[in-house]
Amino acid sequence: MNTGQQIHARILKNGDFLARNEYIESKLVIFYAKCDILDVANHLFCRLRVKNVFSWAAVIGLNCRMGFTEEALIGHVEMQENGILPDNFVVPNVLKACGALVWVKFGRAVHGYALKVGLEGCVFVASSLIDMYGKCGLLDDAKKVFDGMIERNFVAWNSMIVGYVQNGLNEEAIGVFNEMRLEGIELTPVSVVSLLSASANLDALEEGKQGHAIAIIGGLELDNILGSSIINFYSKVGLLEDAELAFSIMVKKDIVTWNLLISSYVQYGQVAKALNMCHLMKSENLKFDSVTLASILAAAADTSNLKLGKEGHCYCIRNNLEPDVVVASSILDMYAKCETIDDAKRVFNSMTHRDIVTWNTLLAAYADFGLSGEALRIFYQMQLEGVSPNVISWNSVILGFLRNGQLDEAKDMFSEMQSLGVQPNIITWTTLIAGLAWNGHGNEAILVFQKMQEAGIKPSATSITCALSACKDVASLRNGRAIHGYVARHDLCLLSPIATSLVDMYSKCGNVDLAKRVFDTVLTKELPLYNAMISGYALHGQAAEALALYKRLQKEGINPDNITFTNILYACNHAGLISEGLELFCSMISEHHVKPSMEHYGCVVSLLCQCGNLDEALRLILKMSYEPDAHIIGSLLAACRAHHEIDLVDYLSKRLLQLEPKNPGNYVAISNAYASAGNWNEVSKVRDLMKEKGLRKNPGCSWIQIGEEVHVFLAGDRSHPNTEHIYAILALLGMEMQFNTEILRS
Repeated sequence: MNTGQQIHARILKNGDFLARNEYIESKLVIFYAKCDILDVANHLFCRLRVKNVFSWAAVIGLNCRMGFTEEALIGHVEMQENGILPDNFVVPNVLKACGALVWVKFGRAVHGYALKVGLEGCVFVASSLIDMYGKCGLLDDAKKVFDGMIERNFVAWNSMIVGYVQNGLNEEAIGVFNEMRLEGIELTPVSVVSLLSASANLDALEEGKQGHAIAIIGGLELDNILGSSIINFYSKVGLLEDAELAFSIMVKKDIVTWNLLISSYVQYGQVAKALNMCHLMKSENLKFDSVTLASILAAAADTSNLKLGKEGHCYCIRNNLEPDVVVASSILDMYAKCETIDDAKRVFNSMTHRDIVTWNTLLAAYADFGLSGEALRIFYQMQLEGVSPNVISWNSVILGFLRNGQLDEAKDMFSEMQSLGVQPNIITWTTLIAGLAWNGHGNEAILVFQKMQEAGIKPSATSITCALSACKDVASLRNGRAIHGYVARHDLCLLSPIATSLVDMYSKCGNVDLAKRVFDTVLTKELPLYNAMISGYALHGQAAEALALYKRLQKEGINPDNITFTNILYACNHAGLISEGLELFCSMISEHHVKPSMEHYGCVVSLLCQCGNLDEALRLILKMSYEPDAHIIGSLLAACRAHHEIDLVDYLSKRLLQLEPKNPGNYVAISNAYASAGNWNEVSKVRDLMKEKGLRKNPGCSWIQIGEEVHVFLAGDRSHPNTEHIYAILALLGMEMQFNTEILRS
């Protein structure tokens, strides 16, 4: 560089004889262009009396490298207008500019020119065409160019692989990589990096490890780009120890490499390791950037660590990182997740520039809290300030309504977005399905799931589990089996969340055998699946099977959690296995170090009540680290009635009515307890108190689905249009049962 500038100075000293020489002028333009000195190169180029193909090639190439792609294409047009035809050095740069701008029509025109002047046989031109079509998403055109090449160098192969990866065609990228190896083409860092990216996207462990091995065997330098790709691959497939090892053997690490490992730790909930990496990073005199801060703030949000979040926010202020959109959104999200939404609003109000991302972050915060009114106000405010809502904005408003139980408003919003031309995405549909199920409208949730498929939206694992939950809530075995059929046809049964939901749905819909069949088809079983199956056995009174499955999961080396113990204790309680239940409760605390919850205590109290040990049950209630809830008190009250222990009834009745004074079921339970002891004065008092408060016990309810219609019946209900026919059939069945009973007696 310095030598070239000295020669340029000597040329100028020797006067116009050398300085105005056409050949020397062109060489100077080419020299400064290759040194990426844009201003000098452009200045000298403008002074050229004769611009030849070499000077044009130098300036167009320089503009491309510096990111001035439109200027490069303008230069290409001017060059042709001046009667100079682009050659095999100019065309690749022009195609690169077209790809960067995604100007497909311009790129096709250049392709046509290359064919016209016979440049299609040039490997550099062909490789640039592949790259351009790949960046424009036209992989079929890229493949045609690739297949038509007589000679392919590693650049052409790499361009094809990169094009597939950039467009999400990861399996095709791996296929081309394998072909490249079979052809004996030299593998470059770009080849391996692309393979690692495709493998990470597909969660393809073997292919990714193969790429790492190729890099080692091929002696490829583990620089920032290749090293980061290896770390990214191992992080995405969940092998953080391998990612750490790759990080440790890298000689030079830039900020991107550090950020990659820090964000991976945060993603997998290893916040302590992420923060430790931040400290090590500072010790290496590397300054945090916006990506680092976004990871720290995400860690604070995920752990609801407001202190850490505020420290991160202060660092952003001191280092002027707040204007960064990603950082600003992370700060808003952190305060929202830490349940200090007022702080989030203050940060939002202090921002000078608000884009769609920051508006959506605040919208999502209010929606998560169910503050539908505030979410709707922000939704309209963003439009008044000139920011058009996108589908994410609409999704948040719909979620806010659903969280607040405003189903009609949510459905109206859903219809409005469609009428305005905003197409609901898979998240919109899933949110509506889940929200309807949450609010007890299971049948409507199932109908929305069906409409989603009719709209051409492919269900995700989350939408399927939400739909199965709705089937479970309304005991719709028919619809549950239909969804199971869809899952089986699309090979989704082995996905753990779906398999778990299927087992839960079949159990709750009364078919534990089908639940067991689904359970058995899953080869690698995780704890949630075991919990669902144990719960199913417990629900159907199959305590022996539940206990056997509990022992099996322990043999598999899986540690039970609080849900496991809730289900297995419920199974023991349901089947009257008192000693087994009490033994499990003790092992839960002493061996597995699981802190008992209210549900666990409730099961143990019920077990003690079953064996008539009411004093021990009361002592346990008084020793609990929680205030007893109405369920536990009610359980002990029912036991008093069964065992005629009237002494406790007065005490328990007062506690129960303090906890739930408006629950009519409690008054009935207290009345029954007094009635069993023959204390009719207290029975009368409880009944009178119930009347004073205007409380009535809700009648029992059952339903049956026939075709697409669900028929609901209350106890003693005669409102159904076919009531007369139904009661006539019941009378006939009653007569037949009585007749059969008399025959058996005789």
